[in-house]
Amino acid sequence: MNQNQKQIIEKTKEFIRKKCEGESSGHDWWHIYRVWKNALIIGKQEKADIYIVQLAALLHDIADFKFHQGDTSIGPGLAREYLQSINIEEAVISHVCRIIEALSFKGLKFEKPMQTVEGKVVRDADRLDAIGAIGIARCFAYGGHVGAPIHNPETKPQSFNSVEEYVKSRSGQINHFYEKLLHLKDLMQTETGKRLAEQRHSYMLNYLQQFLAEWNGER
Repeated sequence: MNQNQKQIIEKTKEFIRKKCEGESSGHDWWHIYRVWKNALIIGKQEKADIYIVQLAALLHDIADFKFHQGDTSIGPGLAREYLQSINIEEAVISHVCRIIEALSFKGLKFEKPMQTVEGKVVRDADRLDAIGAIGIARCFAYGGHVGAPIHNPETKPQSFNSVEEYVKSRSGQINHFYEKLLHLKDLMQTETGKRLAEQRHSYMLNYLQQFLAEWNGER
């Protein structure tokens, strides 16, 4: 990257950090920071355009669709507004906004592959932060934020027939492992992402085994 691009990344980092202060659902600045750092690691291995990767990673949760009635246009719209305000060229804006629009998991039936290596890198980086020890912590933080129970054994994991159903679901956070988190390892799109996901996936399986054993009074 050239010096101007480095300055833009620094400006974007400060912009999004201020915007996300006080967020408590697991989509705070430190989530964005981890995704940004993971995207750098994956992007370098996958030979992606690191400038595009960093902008998309930093702006990917500027307005998560889950908090806007499932509207996937708000995030890309706000990202475009910000990037235009600092005079970024249209080709870069369009690429970043396409990544942001397609990034989030919306249910297994609605999964679509990213079309560029940069998109694959940022999606994998975001999904790495949804699994493993940090992913478990974020899962329960989000559940508390939206009023979902930790676990209700009388409610089974769901197969969602629409994005709206997925967004509105409050079936419990243990169910969320089976509805989303345990699928993410196999949905990674880069070789680096696949490798990094293996250990985190195993950690979640061990956690669930321990959780359910305690729940059933076996330990």
